[in-house]
Amino acid sequence: MTTRTTSIPIESVAVSVYRIPTASPEADGTYQWDATTLVAVEAEAGGTRSLGYTYADTATGRLVQDLLAGIVTGRNAMDVPGCWSAMVSAIRNLGRPGISSMAIAAVDAALWDLKARLLDLPLVTLLGAARDAVPVYGSGGFTSYTLDHLKRQLAGWVEEGIPRVKMKIGTHPDQDLDRVRAARAAIGPETKLMVDANGAYHEKQALQQAHAFHEFGVVWFEEPVPADDLAGLHLLRDQGPPGMVIAAGEYGYDLVYFRRMLEAYAVDVLQADASRCAGITGFLRAAALAEAHNLPLSAHCAPTLHVAPACAIAMLWPIEYFYDHVRIEHMLFDGALTPIDGALHPDLTRPGLGVELKRADAARFAV
Repeated sequence: MTTRTTSIPIESVAVSVYRIPTASPEADGTYQWDATTLVAVEAEAGGTRSLGYTYADTATGRLVQDLLAGIVTGRNAMDVPGCWSAMVSAIRNLGRPGISSMAIAAVDAALWDLKARLLDLPLVTLLGAARDAVPVYGSGGFTSYTLDHLKRQLAGWVEEGIPRVKMKIGTHPDQDLDRVRAARAAIGPETKLMVDANGAYHEKQALQQAHAFHEFGVVWFEEPVPADDLAGLHLLRDQGPPGMVIAAGEYGYDLVYFRRMLEAYAVDVLQADASRCAGITGFLRAAALAEAHNLPLSAHCAPTLHVAPACAIAMLWPIEYFYDHVRIEHMLFDGALTPIDGALHPDLTRPGLGVELKRADAARFAV
């Protein structure tokens, strides 16, 4: 191995922020939005530039610029875990959850991409693949949609060969059963139907809804109650319909959060988001923790970011192909993937994450 591949100092870290309006108003059981902010981080070393990102806000970009860029600049680009540990130490007094972990996530992704590019390898090859492709589920079905819009979107994913779809519920609980019924009619009897309440229900209400949804073949109930209500999640897992998976974890920022959820027997599938849980490094550690509890992990949102690490983990549930992020990643990234037969296949002809920022297209959204 040459000196070039054993010690290459990180020369610079740059940040850019983009605010992209949604195609139409979007809402789930507890939140509504009309734009999504992407924070992009580009690191340079050895004449190579990389790309990482998170979905957060401008404050996250500012934290990268003002603090984290200086922490990793000058460190060895080959030592990504060492850079990660230095960033985690640097944000001690700011608090690990929230913006700090999302800022670390963007830098960490950029550093994994950088290392793979320096070695001229796809990131999935650098991490070591356990599978050739990652199955996905189409995700959207926002509560702001009309029934016709909901049915068109879900049926569209089925027509594209995605055999599992997820819809939002919880804004108007009295309407949710009708929406689930309409969704089932639109996708047919064979497609797996998943629902996500984003913590909108209380415990007994969620349990009642779970049994009602079971009639329409719902196989996944995500955040039926707030994710911090571990007793409530356990109740749903223990007393919900047979065959219905209880899932949560997308708001986990560190291993302590995930460990508490797993030790409470709160979920059948743990979710993690590499754009929140301190990057690809944090995502892989969450996957190892889930495996130690004999449970699979599913990736939340940001599909471009998750393909390589999801290919590398041992116990995997299909990952989220989230409409809002899919739209943004295809708009702003050259090389963003499209599912083939319901799975994302990493492009082994491209190094790193396999994407490049479309600067001209992104410029009009710059903050």
